[in-house]
Amino acid sequence: MVGDLGAIATGAGVLLGDRLGLFKALREGGKMTAAELSTRTGTQERLVREWLSGQAAAGYVDYDEANDQFYLNAEQELVFADENSPAFMAGAFEFLSALWLDEEKVRQAFQSGKGVAWHDHSACLFRGTERFFRPGYNANLIDSWLPALEGVVEKLERGVEVADVGCGHGASTVLMARAFPNSRFVGFDYHAPSIERARKAAEEAGVGANTRFEVAAAKTYPGTYDLVAFFDCLHDMGDPAGAATHVHGSLKPDGTWMIVEPFAHDHLTANLNPVGRVYYAASTFVCTPASLSQEVRLGLGAQAGEARLRKVVTGGGFKRFRRATETPFNMVLEARP
Repeated sequence: MVGDLGAIATGAGVLLGDRLGLFKALREGGKMTAAELSTRTGTQERLVREWLSGQAAAGYVDYDEANDQFYLNAEQELVFADENSPAFMAGAFEFLSALWLDEEKVRQAFQSGKGVAWHDHSACLFRGTERFFRPGYNANLIDSWLPALEGVVEKLERGVEVADVGCGHGASTVLMARAFPNSRFVGFDYHAPSIERARKAAEEAGVGANTRFEVAAAKTYPGTYDLVAFFDCLHDMGDPAGAATHVHGSLKPDGTWMIVEPFAHDHLTANLNPVGRVYYAASTFVCTPASLSQEVRLGLGAQAGEARLRKVVTGGGFKRFRRATETPFNMVLEARP
């Protein structure tokens, strides 16, 4: 229990250090005293020293006693200071802070049964979700997930139409658009502020020529596509079977639906592990309440498992369904008409 309490308390410190730029300053400056880090970041020295001591106690920062200096080792840099690292985790702490901030809303949902809509959460959830998932997409999407789909990379290289549904801040859309400039990508999300951020991200990444973002829901987005992608969002939907039916109608006859979902086994006992612990917590506070706030209210949850997802997808009219690949944190499912 002491370890768990320490993790919770240190998590608030990670969020603080991330927002103040303390981790990035440590990465750039190397070994520093508290006074030097304070000067570099424009922060108060005594508070900085206490923060550094707490992070060192957690093993998130290293301490050189002989010179009274603090620093990040190579692994710590990847986790806390490098946004493009496949191991970057600071965004996860921002995501998880929403669980505490929105506890009152979720408690009311437990009592009323009405759920909590995605857009009713604190803004840190939207920022944190993008920063939490982006490292995994950076590491896997182009090099392993898309190649695991039958014939999809070849189509993308030639030039096809792609929809990224539930795109959030557009991290996955931008990655694909940059890797496949001959194809045309449109990101859809019902959350207008996320679409605005996605448009800015596309401009910053220089992919505006083959990318656009529109406000639309999973059951009503327009157009016909060669590839439709759902990244970590199908289980959040109130009517995922209805979304599956709409995807089926929006695909060309030889099209592909790519579904990336949190990794889960089909039986609860097999999910009682450290990864399942995180996912069930997120599902309790975010995913399942979101589904219960919508029509149908299926409530798949973040640990739905392949069997339940297969039932949803085939119920939407898809004849072919398989697990294309996986990581310890994600399943990549392929569905075809």
